[in-house]
Amino acid sequence: MKAMIRAAVAVLALGSSVAMADMRLQGSGATFPQPLYDRWVGEFQKAHPDVKIDYQGIGSGGGIKNITQKTVDFAGSDAPLSKSEIQGLGGEANVVEIPSCSGGVVPAYNIPGVKQTLNFSGPVLAEIYLGVINKWNDPKIAKLNPGVQRPALAITPAYRTDGSGTNFVFTNYLATQSPTFQRTVGVGKEVKWPLGQGGKGNAGVAQVIQQTNGAIGYLEQNYADKNNITCGAVQNKNGKFVKASPETVSMAGEGAVGEMKGHVVHANIWNQPGDQAYPISSFTYLIVYKDLNNVKSQEQAKALAEFLWWATHGGEKLAVDLDYAPLSPAVQKKVEEALKAITYKGQALNVGGMAAAK
Repeated sequence: MKAMIRAAVAVLALGSSVAMADMRLQGSGATFPQPLYDRWVGEFQKAHPDVKIDYQGIGSGGGIKNITQKTVDFAGSDAPLSKSEIQGLGGEANVVEIPSCSGGVVPAYNIPGVKQTLNFSGPVLAEIYLGVINKWNDPKIAKLNPGVQRPALAITPAYRTDGSGTNFVFTNYLATQSPTFQRTVGVGKEVKWPLGQGGKGNAGVAQVIQQTNGAIGYLEQNYADKNNITCGAVQNKNGKFVKASPETVSMAGEGAVGEMKGHVVHANIWNQPGDQAYPISSFTYLIVYKDLNNVKSQEQAKALAEFLWWATHGGEKLAVDLDYAPLSPAVQKKVEEALKAITYKGQALNVGGMAAAK
């Protein structure tokens, strides 16, 4: 009898160790938020050492492909899911998409002798990328920058050659500012630019800017800040010139709360109203199946849902340290509603109950 009890205990212990070993979650997708996601994972795992999370920054498109094929448990994307991508995931009823943080895209430039922060407007940026404005002493730039001396130097627009969420944000913003840009260049993760010099990723565009006198390009704000690259202010919808910062990008997100509904929570936050709203802003998103039957167990489903809950609540305080804009309180409320809809094989997971990560 004692031998049977010992055997039963051994089996239970083995089952427990297997469950612990299996508490692994895999994500992939957007590279823009990866430094923040890596920090979130590290902090969450300190409080929950039995949960192992791995996020691979392979690009938004790769993440969406992986979650569609159910080879990962969650995905990241800088652009919200398109209608066709939602259909590939089984339709809107099967998807939860939430913003995790937001960031700005900034106009960075290299003009010898100009030390002041330059002001730009959407129409001027569009005309620069269309080749209509091609010298730094153009009267339209002068009007935005009274008293700032600029040379009669040719402008070289720098652009992303790779498909990216940064392209998506910048082209969509310019399309709101210029019907000609919308008609000729269009919007998307990849577009055909009419002129200029291309580079791959933020690093490639930054290299073009730094090596070319007169160049202007668009970069993610956190990348520009970390690399001390000169960038300008942009005139927002209220007519104010605003520089990108975690605070001004968060204000842009707050302005779009009315557009957020249901459990596919997305909104375009470029060109939002508000004196302090930075106009070239965008959310980046986390995507899971509404019913997490693609993970191995209810415990794993619970762990994933709780990680997403903590990341978009307690984890948000870490965003500013890494130059990301945290979710505003009103956006957090929309995220909460979406996360509460997550189930595992039809059963509610009641997220928000695990001990918070320190």
